Amino acid sequence: MKRRSLLAASVTLSMAPGLLASCARSSTPVEQTGYLKNGMYLSDNFGPVKVETTTTQLEVLGKIPEELAGRFLRNGPNPVGEVNADAYHWFTGNGMVHGVRLDGGRADWYRNRFVGTGEVSGPNTHVIGHAGRTWAIVESGTPPMELGYELEPVGPRAGWDRFSAHPKYDPVTGEIHAICYDWANLRDHVEYVVRDTEANLVKSVDIPLPGMPMIHDMSLTNNYVVIYDLPVTLSFQALALGADFPFRWDDDHEPRVGLMPRDGSAKDIVWCPVSPNYAYHPMNAYEDNDGNVVVDICRYERMFNADTNGPFGDSLPRLDRWTFNPSTHRTTEEIVDERPQEFPRCHPELNSMPYRYGYSLAVGERKFPAVYKHDMQTGTSSTFNFGAGRHGAEAIFIPKENAESEDDGFLMTYVFDESRKASELIILDALDMTRPALAQVLLPVRVPYGFHGSWVPDDEVS
Repeated sequence: MKRRSLLAASVTLSMAPGLLASCARSSTPVEQTGYLKNGMYLSDNFGPVKVETTTTQLEVLGKIPEELAGRFLRNGPNPVGEVNADAYHWFTGNGMVHGVRLDGGRADWYRNRFVGTGEVSGPNTHVIGHAGRTWAIVESGTPPMELGYELEPVGPRAGWDRFSAHPKYDPVTGEIHAICYDWANLRDHVEYVVRDTEANLVKSVDIPLPGMPMIHDMSLTNNYVVIYDLPVTLSFQALALGADFPFRWDDDHEPRVGLMPRDGSAKDIVWCPVSPNYAYHPMNAYEDNDGNVVVDICRYERMFNADTNGPFGDSLPRLDRWTFNPSTHRTTEEIVDERPQEFPRCHPELNSMPYRYGYSLAVGERKFPAVYKHDMQTGTSSTFNFGAGRHGAEAIFIPKENAESEDDGFLMTYVFDESRKASELIILDALDMTRPALAQVLLPVRVPYGFHGSWVPDDEVS
């Protein structure tokens, strides 16, 4: 899809009084998203699986690339026991990690394991490899949980008070950067932290913020840490009513994005306005030749306003580009692609750098039917459709050995097949989205719709 022209689709914003304008609105009315339904996040393939499974007998269709040696891991909410469907929030279920190990063209095993133990909920949002170990992670106060190679919980790492669901990997230094919020203990600020290649804390900066916003993700560029201060904030009314997830849309919270120099402090942050919205996930961020900070991001019109059980009831996300001028504090917003989509990713070694290709998951009415590949230079895109009755998840880009171009690699994701009532791991050729899947690893169970995961090569973990 071609990017809409700057004149047709963008708005320039400034911190000067009276100049803050609204960007073009989402074309999906609330009542047409298909998600605003009590209990929806516990039904169909959103629903939890009840047991932990191990299998070493996996049917493979096609051919798994022999160079892939490691584990494809995915974390998500999987509530244990009886849950009140009217009150349940999708973000609060017990963590469960699913994994498939590949090596030498084989699929050696599939495992799913609860991150916590019994009724204790472990981190449920992401799973990464770092410092030679595997970590299940979540935002808002909970430290990471270390997992063993076969996904059994080892325990939280000492010295991690809190972390984030979305640390950003610096491909130059090997460090991971995170914005950490903790609504129960940090009511007036968040923490920016940097951990080195051994997971040791090397930097921590307190960033005062009003209203305790929910900061799900962050971005890096060569010179800046990008902070998303958007109008979903801690609601004391929701807390008083006993909500498990007490964040709500806040019309009075000024939406803005902060650019903090990597070697700076909170007093050095340049704040730039954005039109009212909420965004969980940037595709990437970088600095252009003019010194502007460019952010490609999936933007929602509203969040947790009518639908207080999950992210999709109030609006569906589209792909935007925000450009911030650190000198003038001015913002330009463009619509890159109006089609609903989420879970954007790019080449992992180009995080924080100029890039060309990004990948996202199509969002339909209670379904996730395709992967989009975006050419961010030409404004065009291509699509891999999973097929009738088949629904995907976040697709991870894995560069090939001796890759000859940025998009010379594999896309890997889990797909739920309604006809089998079970899932599979699929591997796509990212160079050519018109090709059938290179391989399909058929699993004996469902992998519920969840959140985030990683390809963790064997040479990066103990």
